[in-house]
Amino acid sequence: MRTITLGTRKSNLALKQTEWVQQELEKLDLPYRFEVKKISTKGDRVLDRTLSKVGGKGLFVKEIEQALADGEIDIAVHSMKDLPGEMAEGFEVGAVTNRVDPRDAYIANDHVKFHNLPLGAVVGTSSLRRTSQIKAERPDLNVQWIRGNIETRLRKLREESFDAIILAAAGLERMGWSDEIVTEFLEPNMCVPAVGQGALGIECRSGDEDILKIIQHLHDEPVAVCVAAERAFLKAVEGGCAVPIGGYATLNKQGNVQLTAMIGSTDGRKILKEKLTGDNPEEMGRKAAHALLGRGGKEILEQAREEMGEE
Repeated sequence: MRTITLGTRKSNLALKQTEWVQQELEKLDLPYRFEVKKISTKGDRVLDRTLSKVGGKGLFVKEIEQALADGEIDIAVHSMKDLPGEMAEGFEVGAVTNRVDPRDAYIANDHVKFHNLPLGAVVGTSSLRRTSQIKAERPDLNVQWIRGNIETRLRKLREESFDAIILAAAGLERMGWSDEIVTEFLEPNMCVPAVGQGALGIECRSGDEDILKIIQHLHDEPVAVCVAAERAFLKAVEGGCAVPIGGYATLNKQGNVQLTAMIGSTDGRKILKEKLTGDNPEEMGRKAAHALLGRGGKEILEQAREEMGEE
């Protein structure tokens, strides 16, 4: 019996997500064994700088894709939001899974609500997208970067000088911690989520028909359609962790995609949004990018890249 190896980052969340994929595949009673291989990525090792300073989201992908290329693993399990807008040659996302809560979760000491935080309160986040939108809503807050896995950030909230932190709700939900620690959720109309947030991307080698057939069992087409619109926007603006952008799409009752795309300045003084509805997700993503770039988004992103000193 052939063994199919799933590759993942070493964090508890990444392992939890990959174990879920493994369990779902094992339920299908396919003629394969499934095992998990943990891989250390640069994004996990370099914790003393913001992601924008060390290369952005691709840092969580490169080593895993190398393991795919070398045949050490057959399937890579990613948080969809960690994937760059354009996949490297030789790889493809063969399945997009169901989507759990795509919002950002706000967690505060003593459960002080976001709008009740005192002037100058310290809020921790590793995301320029969140920073931009938080400052737009509350310019008086002191937003500080915070790195590490979920457990590390929660510990820092308790032990260091943070009044609150913001994390992806999806990660907390997959760890089973949402009900216990979340003070409130930031709604997408205030804080547009990251592209793909809440979904998992199952990556494999391009043209690997056996693996593609296997992982199609996990594919959620309605989610994939929404994520396609978001990722088309991401690709068109050449975005990533190093720039403050967001993209979130849903399906309406008619089955059309409703996309909200955002570009913001790092200080939150300029927030541009574009909302579109249509039936061609990729075209909508490109249209949203074109509209925002033409309304000053290009200059905002150029300034953000200069400020962050992209490497």
